[in-house]
Amino acid sequence: MDHSFVSAFVLLLLVLDPFGSLPIFISVLKGVSPPRRKIIALRESLIALVVLLAFMFSGESFLALMHLSERSLEVAGGVILLIIAIRMIFSSGSQIYASEGGAREPLIFPLAVPLLAGPSAMATVLLLASRQPEKLMQWVGAVTAAMAVCALVMLAAERIRKLLGHSMVSAIEKLMGLVLTAIAVEMILAGLKRYFVGGL
Repeated sequence: MDHSFVSAFVLLLLVLDPFGSLPIFISVLKGVSPPRRKIIALRESLIALVVLLAFMFSGESFLALMHLSERSLEVAGGVILLIIAIRMIFSSGSQIYASEGGAREPLIFPLAVPLLAGPSAMATVLLLASRQPEKLMQWVGAVTAAMAVCALVMLAAERIRKLLGHSMVSAIEKLMGLVLTAIAVEMILAGLKRYFVGGL
């Protein structure tokens, strides 16, 4: 399953699911003063971006070290995405990742990892880099753009929730989950096809 910059950007946006994570953003940051929220949102987004880029650039080495094939990674990534997509459809974002809330300022956990740079996002960037390494700079741009959108959503989380309402945010999350389900199934089928046919 080959991707372009646009398709990779959309895929990463669906995987990162910024709108579905709105309740978590609000819950985790509710005890933090508004001026600090902006700093935290930008800091956590940057940390998540660094983590995903590290996985992207070490993809080939990781596969070689673990003796994994691209086919197994494609199927495994598809399964992870499918699980996340099903959770997006049948539950709220706050049920996917638990949050302690409180006044303590979050650092890395739970916003940067695992909310933004979670297993599904790591598997996706690893798959993109290993499947089409010649487009590595496009994947870097796609990850950066998708993370920028997440940062903007995190910065405006409270405003977006008030503007759209809980029902609309929930509907957007479920719609994104439905699209991600189709992408996950396509990834699994592509990996199985390459395995049984013996493709490249």
